[in-house]
Order: sequence, then structure tokens, then C-alpha cells
Amino acid sequence: MLRANPELPIFNFEKLVIATDNFSVDNKLGRGGFGSEYKGKFHDGQEIAVKRLSKRSGQGSEEFMNEVVVISKLQHRNLVRLVGSYIEVEEKMLVYEYLPKAWIHSFLIQRNNPF
Repeated sequence: MLRANPELPIFNFEKLVIATDNFSVDNKLGRGGFGSEYKGKFHDGQEIAVKRLSKRSGQGSEEFMNEVVVISKLQHRNLVRLVGSYIEVEEKMLVYEYLPKAWIHSFLIQRNNPF
């Protein structure tokens, strides 16, 4: 069994509820096949994106932790960084750094511009 990265925080539920304003519709970034994503902000000003996995995803706790370990080891300048997770029997979340659309757009434009 893989063990969680000791440097990767496991957040408590209340902290994520506060950061996302109780997973407010106003903070919803989108919905994918495995759940919904929400924008959030910690008290220190760090902006995050929380991927809240659907309870119907069928993913067990051990599978989820294995995924967290693998994702936490992926580091590349073109990948959004995983900053933590939350895991309970009925609720699983991945917490990523938040990148505004404007930043992503300008990054992609710069990468395609050879000058």
C-alpha cells in the first residue's frame, strides 16, 4: 500500500467549507465526471481549487489515497500543483493551487509566441 506524502497536508472539512463559502454556487468552477470543482481562499490569502469527488464515483479510500500519492509526486511547470487533500469514508477532495483563467490564457499565448 502506498503511503501519503508526509509533506502534503490533509485538510479538515471545516477549513475547506470556510475557504469555499460552504461550497457556494458562486464559487463553483465546473463539474466533471468525478465531481465538482470550487474556488476557495484560505485565511492567509492562498487561492485554491477544491475538487469534491462525487459520492457516486465508486472510488474507495485506499484507491483515493493511492491517487493522492501519485498526483503529489507529479511536478511540472505545465501542471497545476496539488496542495493537499481531504478524505473520509463519505467525502473525498483534492485541493489544488488556483490559477485564474486570465493567467492561463496569457501563459498559453506566451508559449505559442516565439518572439
